[in-house]
Amino acid sequence: MIYFDNSATTAIKPKAVSKAVYEVLNSGTYGNPGRDSSDFSVHSSDVVNHAREQLKELFNVPSTELISFTYNVTESLNTVLKGLLQKGDHAIATNYEHNSVIRPLEQLKANRGVEVSYLPFDKNTGRLETEKLAELVQPNTKLLVCTHASNVTGYVLPIDEIADFCHEHNLLFIVDAAQTAGYEDIDIQKTGIDILCFTGHKSLYGPQGIGGICLRKPLEIEPLKSGGTGIQSFNPAMPDELPTHLEAGTINVPGIAGLSAGVSYVLDHGTENIRAGVKHLTDMIQDKLAEFPNIKVYTPRDVATTGVVSFNLEDVNAADVGQWLWDEYQIASRSGAHCAPKVHETYGTVEQGIVRLSLSSFNTEAEVNVLLKAIDQMMTESEA
Repeated sequence: MIYFDNSATTAIKPKAVSKAVYEVLNSGTYGNPGRDSSDFSVHSSDVVNHAREQLKELFNVPSTELISFTYNVTESLNTVLKGLLQKGDHAIATNYEHNSVIRPLEQLKANRGVEVSYLPFDKNTGRLETEKLAELVQPNTKLLVCTHASNVTGYVLPIDEIADFCHEHNLLFIVDAAQTAGYEDIDIQKTGIDILCFTGHKSLYGPQGIGGICLRKPLEIEPLKSGGTGIQSFNPAMPDELPTHLEAGTINVPGIAGLSAGVSYVLDHGTENIRAGVKHLTDMIQDKLAEFPNIKVYTPRDVATTGVVSFNLEDVNAADVGQWLWDEYQIASRSGAHCAPKVHETYGTVEQGIVRLSLSSFNTEAEVNVLLKAIDQMMTESEA
């Protein structure tokens, strides 16, 4: 079996990840972090604190206090969007957004009267039409939120340019790094990202069920959840102190341990080296697809992209292509709408969907060569 669906979840992890999770769950020496002075609590606190230090280094966060753990990037985005936007506010997003951004925004629009505008992209080049940003700004615009890279095409958005625009117009800048954390170089201080939302189970090689929020500076965010924190137990409100303010209830220590091991892998190998290896493989795929004029490739080649190559074969339903790859060659891809409706509305693929191949640093040339053979066979059969 060959796994090319890493943009959904990296199925193959560093061995240290499962080892770290196993240690927490099976050693019998890890309890609830920060709840008492026993070794059980201290051991768990050490795991959590170490992970915050690693994320501080990876994303250049000013302080570990500005890093809060969640269960995934969807919860992170829901927390910050619903914790910041109120009636009368206006938000800007893009047509590249995943439903983890679109749905909270549309929910806020329906329930709180928040106004929302979406910046388009050029369907011919894939480029975000940043020159139209100024047209979307209103007197009540509070923030701009965007994905760092499209989960459909792999296109990396020009966040440096967007950040500069946000600073010029006094807007909060929120970045969904689901597709780029662990793959792209992310420096929230240098770039000026006010809030970075990430998940652990993709290019950070951690387990599912762990994510987080990184702040460039303290912000007043209404917590999405309220509950126990281990401190200020007689305070009916959530404590104001970060990161506790956004971490109600027992946090996912096994998940954090696994995330920590995944981040160690990224820090040890370096995002630049990881990108170079993956790009070599995606270039091989792009070169093969370019041989066939009846294949439409959606992943651009003249701009930065992640380890994604997306395509369609004429008017064949994407699900049929993905099923053929699995049935004939045991190649796992992802076909359909990818929870990004505005991307498909722009490309006119609402009914057809798109076939997405997404690679990680654990994929190999041998695996790609099998895919290239599969593409040759698929095209031969389609022409018969």
